[in-house]
Amino acid sequence: MAQTMVEKIFAAHTVQGRAVAGEIVTLCPDVVLLNDVSGPVAIDRLSTMGVTRVFDPERVVLVADHFSPAKDVQSAELIRTLRDFANQFGIRHYYDTFNGGIEHAVLADIGKVFPGALVFGADSHTCTAGALNAAGVGFGSTDLAAVLALGELWAQVPEAIRIDLIGKPRAYVTGKDVILELIRRIGSDGGLNCALEFDGEGLATLNIDERKAIANMAVEAGAETCVMAADDAVRSYVHAHGGPVDNAVKPDINAVYRQHITINLGDLVPLVAVPPSPANGVPVSELRGTRVDQVYVGNCSNGSLTDLRQVAAILRGRKVAPGVRMIVVPATQRIYRAAMQEGLLQTISEAGAAISVPTCGACFGGHMGILAKGETAVATTNRNFRGRMGDPESRVFLANSWVAAAAAVAGEIVHPADVIGAE
Repeated sequence: MAQTMVEKIFAAHTVQGRAVAGEIVTLCPDVVLLNDVSGPVAIDRLSTMGVTRVFDPERVVLVADHFSPAKDVQSAELIRTLRDFANQFGIRHYYDTFNGGIEHAVLADIGKVFPGALVFGADSHTCTAGALNAAGVGFGSTDLAAVLALGELWAQVPEAIRIDLIGKPRAYVTGKDVILELIRRIGSDGGLNCALEFDGEGLATLNIDERKAIANMAVEAGAETCVMAADDAVRSYVHAHGGPVDNAVKPDINAVYRQHITINLGDLVPLVAVPPSPANGVPVSELRGTRVDQVYVGNCSNGSLTDLRQVAAILRGRKVAPGVRMIVVPATQRIYRAAMQEGLLQTISEAGAAISVPTCGACFGGHMGILAKGETAVATTNRNFRGRMGDPESRVFLANSWVAAAAAVAGEIVHPADVIGAE
């Protein structure tokens, strides 16, 4: 029977040995990911169950990222709970601000995401793993507690929506614009109960960082997960980060999809998602002149080295506009060090931006960049719901890093070409 990529990955990890869309199967993941918000809840559930060991300490990754560095005593206690659990249960893969960063970026950094892998995470953006031809699925903390104890969990095999990318993107168009365009077309629930599967010759024109940005926001279309076709770029990336590359999957020719969508990258322009939904994408030109108070570049979707290079290209020889706060957050310490070695952080700092340690911080309205009532931000994050980054009366416009940096310089939303010129 012809299979989609997600069916093949699920089938390879089932107790039953098969996976067909719509069926409920028992899955055994390659890795389980918990953070300092979801982790303590799962740990409490394990304690209630009387569990004294996890199924495989080497396949568990714990990342303190949402409240790290701790902003208050309660946050510090959550992080300590995670750290103590790692020590008690012999979990080697524990990461904090000083040695890790934002969980989904960390997981790829340490080679725990690889072609054909199945990742379970107690965080909705676990779908980021799809950029590397893996399937990342988010579950609740209680579900993940069961996985920690047993090494397996039942789930329904999703249908798939196939997205073919063709053409080549214009200047200042990135992976962020690809996913904003897709969500604009199908809506925030267009991928409900589905996996998004990306393929086509256009995929090769996007680097791995841009593919991660696309996969990360699959959940903003309501999707269960996301899988992208593997190519030499994927294999080179995974090999460089110490992961295996031999189990890549590709869809069968006659695989059945719920829907087929084609996106011509050459037709895209930089998009900005107007609050309160990532589905409200419009061309940046339609928002030209919108004043901004804060610009935030970072998070698990767009805190990559590629994003920092784009920001530095805009800021080089320029200054952040008076009255604008710009916060730049590399997604991991590894990315931070690479950006420092390239001189990107110096360029960004000299322009008047603040550079943060890796953290989820302001993205989810936790700390280190909260918006006051009536303030407007342009952010490279993945959600712009009401009150997402602060006061319910604040506004968050989602955009790529070119657009965000250009807004910081201009003090308002503009096309990057207005600041740096046409490429």
